[in-house]
Amino acid sequence: MLAGREHSRAELQRKLAARGHTTGAVEKVLDDLQGRGLLDDRRFAEQYARMRVRKGYGPLRIRAELRERGIDTATIGVLLDAGSYDWRELLREVRLKRFGPQKPAVRSEQARQARFLSRRGFPESLVRAALLGD
Repeated sequence: MLAGREHSRAELQRKLAARGHTTGAVEKVLDDLQGRGLLDDRRFAEQYARMRVRKGYGPLRIRAELRERGIDTATIGVLLDAGSYDWRELLREVRLKRFGPQKPAVRSEQARQARFLSRRGFPESLVRAALLGD
């Protein structure tokens, strides 16, 4: 049915409702899964964030994606702001992999790299530091 990866409670509610299941039945099943430890939004958020970090995405994008999946703001904040990830180093690795070791010499190339890194979800301050200073 929904195998292949973990889901947040909100995702499962939405998907099961879309398949025509009643709200009461969905809530009962989800409560049971949560009670047995098979459904845990915090665990889902941790695994999801690790996966997205490995793929080179920054905190702004991951935060937005977790919100879309129904994870509460407090859980997201603890997860992403706790210092578990070195966002500056991840940005450096992503830029190096995509553009190579040379810093952009012309403004148009700086802008192109900045747009790419911003789309990846890195804050403007980190992008600016990586392209101009570091």
